Formats: sequence, C-alpha cells, structure tokens
Amino acid sequence: MSQEVSEPPDDTPEDEEAGEQAPFRRYLTRAGAERMHRELLQLLNEARPKVTAEVSAAAAQGDRSENAEYIYGKKRLREIDRRIRFLSKRLDTATIVTPSEQGDRSKVYFGATVTLEDEAGIRSTYQIVGSDEIDASGGRISVESPMGRALLRKALGDTVEVRRPRGEIELTLVDIRYD
Repeated sequence: MSQEVSEPPDDTPEDEEAGEQAPFRRYLTRAGAERMHRELLQLLNEARPKVTAEVSAAAAQGDRSENAEYIYGKKRLREIDRRIRFLSKRLDTATIVTPSEQGDRSKVYFGATVTLEDEAGIRSTYQIVGSDEIDASGGRISVESPMGRALLRKALGDTVEVRRPRGEIELTLVDIRYD
C-alpha cells in the first residue's frame, strides 16, 4: 500500500478524559517496513522458539525460584513478546510510502533523499524517514526531527536554519532525490 505523502500528520492531542493518545498515522518507507517485517519474522520463527525451549529445559531442572536460567529465560521471553507486539502494531497501523512513487519531486517530502551544504561548504546527504527508521550513521533522519521539519516542503536552493545543541546552523538544499 503506497501513496503520495506531502507531509507528516500533526500529533493528535491527548484525550484528557480517556487518558489515551488518540491514534494518528505513522509513516514508514517501504525499505523500513521490510526491515521491521524481517525482524518480526526472525523473532517469531527463530528467537522465541529457541528461548521457549531453553525455558522448558530450565524448568525441568526443578526448583524454579532459585533457577537463574529459568528466571532469565522468562525475562528474555517477555522482552521478545513485547518487541513482537510492538512491531506487529507498528506494521499494522503504519502507512507505507514508496519514495520513488512521489509525484511532486521539486520539493522535500517524506522519503526524500536530500543533499545539504553547510556554511563551510561541507555536503551531507540524508533520507527523511519515519521515527521507527532513524539511523544517523546511515544517513536516515526522522521527519519529526528539527532538521526533518525544517526541510519539509523546501525546494532546491532554499536555505534553512536548524537549531542544534551547539547552536544554529544554516543549510542550503542542493539536491532532492526520490530513490
């Protein structure tokens, strides 16, 4: 399910009476969704069965209250189950975007790969992705980050100011790609 996305949704405010966050759309690139799906399958088909077998073997050894292998195994099983629930929920509720199918390629939208030049002439390349796909060393920044928000709807040649802990920096947009 791919669609053209121009900007991320605004966070919906909390419902004060219910005390729960109202649902809003989360965006994932196709590549990010595939990575999450591979992790989910690995947890379901490999990690969970392995840990379940280890817990069963530890339980067969007798007194469970003093059995460190059993206690640690149960804790690890809870962690795996929690991650499975998280990944399943994210994948079920996410809107999957294929950047290469973006119609308006003249501006920065979700999924764009941008090349920026700073005041010193140093160029950096980033892809604008969802918060579940962030990898700063891999050049993937969140659409919700200060830089991601500043870049949305900008065109080639536009300059943006981004506030960082070390101070503000001025960046010029020199390339936009939708791979």
